[in-house]
Amino acid sequence: MEVGKELLRQYIDAKELVKESQEEIERLRNRRKQIESDVVKASSKEFPYTVHSQKIEGLSTKTIADLAGLNEEEKILRKRIEAAERIKRRVENWMLGIPPRKQRIIKYKYFDELTWGETAQKLGRKATADSVRMELQNFLEKK
Repeated sequence: MEVGKELLRQYIDAKELVKESQEEIERLRNRRKQIESDVVKASSKEFPYTVHSQKIEGLSTKTIADLAGLNEEEKILRKRIEAAERIKRRVENWMLGIPPRKQRIIKYKYFDELTWGETAQKLGRKATADSVRMELQNFLEKK
């Protein structure tokens, strides 16, 4: 399975897309639960017909009409999550077959979004930003 730099970059976006889509689904669910309330004036059924306020609650007609649209939006978001999850799994499966050092470099650089300098520092063993960058570049070119 070939995985290049572009797919590694897509992994980062896919991870964020899953998170953002899940947050959007939660917002949609909250909109479904939106209950309208109002206070109306009413009077007693019997004499002396005193006026009092009554609180009423329920879904507005607009909200009921929007439910179909909200359901469709959620379906689209779920498909988006599935596609992003496929990218993530593809990269994660590929990483199982590469040397541990390369796994660490990819994890730090692409998943944790560290700079090359920070990646080199985490790797230790006198690694430099340029040496780590070249090591990964050479590895990806061979794959």
